[in-house]
Amino acid sequence: MRKRIMTIALACMTMLTVGAQESGKKSKDHNFEVAKNLDIFNNIYKNLDLMYVDTLNAAEVIGTGINAMLRSLDPYTEYYPEENTKDLKMMLTGKYAGMGALIRYNQKLKRVIVDEPYEGMPAAEAGLRKGDIILSIDDSVMTDKNVSHVSSCLRGDAGTSFILKIKRPSTDKTMDIKITRKSIKLPEIPYYGMRPGRIGYINLNGFPEGCAREMRRAFIDLKKQGAKGLVLDLRGNGGGSLQEAVDIINMWVPRGLTLVETRGKLRQSDHKYKTRLEPVDTVMPIVVLVNGETASASEITAGSLQDLDRGVVMGTRTYGKGLVQSPMIELPYNANLKMTTAKYYIPSGRCIQAINYKHSDGGYRERIADSLTHVFHTRAGREVRDGGGIKPDMEIAADTLPNIAIYLDRIDSTEVMLDYVIDYIAAHPTIAPASEFHLTDAEFDDFKQRVQKSGFTYDPMSGKKLEELVKLARFEGYYDDASAEFEALKTKLKHDVARDLERNKDIIRQMLEQDIISAYYYQAGAVEAALNDDKQLKEAERLLNDPKEYAKVLTPAKSK
Repeated sequence: MRKRIMTIALACMTMLTVGAQESGKKSKDHNFEVAKNLDIFNNIYKNLDLMYVDTLNAAEVIGTGINAMLRSLDPYTEYYPEENTKDLKMMLTGKYAGMGALIRYNQKLKRVIVDEPYEGMPAAEAGLRKGDIILSIDDSVMTDKNVSHVSSCLRGDAGTSFILKIKRPSTDKTMDIKITRKSIKLPEIPYYGMRPGRIGYINLNGFPEGCAREMRRAFIDLKKQGAKGLVLDLRGNGGGSLQEAVDIINMWVPRGLTLVETRGKLRQSDHKYKTRLEPVDTVMPIVVLVNGETASASEITAGSLQDLDRGVVMGTRTYGKGLVQSPMIELPYNANLKMTTAKYYIPSGRCIQAINYKHSDGGYRERIADSLTHVFHTRAGREVRDGGGIKPDMEIAADTLPNIAIYLDRIDSTEVMLDYVIDYIAAHPTIAPASEFHLTDAEFDDFKQRVQKSGFTYDPMSGKKLEELVKLARFEGYYDDASAEFEALKTKLKHDVARDLERNKDIIRQMLEQDIISAYYYQAGAVEAALNDDKQLKEAERLLNDPKEYAKVLTPAKSK
């Protein structure tokens, strides 16, 4: 027995020694490869700088090399040279200094215009309107510049002033307006309010610093107004601060719960985020609305409420970002690096990262197949899965825009929709409240006439698909036998703008109304007005008004 024990001990020692040797060898090989390749890179640049036919811009050439290196990893690891550090800070805080307005490029005029001033910000206070054409900023002409350049010129230090020269299309007048820049904090809650049936509604569009305080105030206000249920709208919310997400969830779950764990290569990347405050309400039914643009901190919020059976998640599958970034790793010369350092895991233990980023051959992305995901369980025992975003408890697809509406809103070179809205605003000093405003049939008919006279065209997708089918049928030899049917279908799918405008009247009218409302009631009014025709919201309200069905959704399948 003693000999046997000694033999086993010697074998274990040998394995440990070999393991340590192999580990040491791998570490030594890795360090050598790092040093070798850095030396090669350094020598390549030195030779280029010495002998290349043109003088090199060091920041541009080396910056390109850095960005190419980071692109082989994941899309969230990014390099910010000194001149771009302000962009990183704005992304993290949601704050910047400027005039406070959305700007866009007008396809017809080939100019940058004001699209939407923010409520209470310098642009709105100075009287800027939707459609105003930006001609110059101080002495710099902007008529040949793109949106990015104009935007960078509008930003600056808070308290500094500039002269903005604009042309107003409705009056054809040119004006010089003095604007003093102000710290702009984008509204994290564009709108909240009461819905029919005593349902509270909160639209949260980001997780910047301090948003948990605003959420708490909004929720408490809704409770005071008599809310018996809550719809938390996270559709289109790209995330932000993880701690803010934890503090928001804390409003509805007890203190001391571990909501999120982060795990990375280094021990300092491992962290547990626990609720640290007493909740506001642990029993009010909640529906969380999500879609494919719900990401990161939004998914932590929705996924944690799902894992704890504290709310029903409704909508479509979320984006699937389960990676955590260290946002400001300081580099020499005031540069910064935003680096992915960990993955996060929500209460059930799952990570919802939907894409693997492989690094062989320069890096590529690979969506995790459903067959490779794993089953986890909520606190009550309901099955949930990792690796593919948050799958809603109730999948409700949103209404999709018809092709003609997409062209009118985003692609139209005639800008007929924008021109109609600008003229409408000029002719109407006031309109009805946001939730009550509607265009009349006569007003919509006027818009239709404008579209037809403008020369607006668009590519109907059905016609394109038919052309592809005809080509395929000719290639395979079926066309001659079915030519009559193809021609009949071609006639039925004939491009008819007037017919398509009338067929999609309700959706196009809603788009016009929201554009008009935003000019009078800003972002809050546009959000409020959009709720009247929101299919997913209506389903959420229906569920919250049916306690039995709500409870059934949160019950494990075997118990139903």
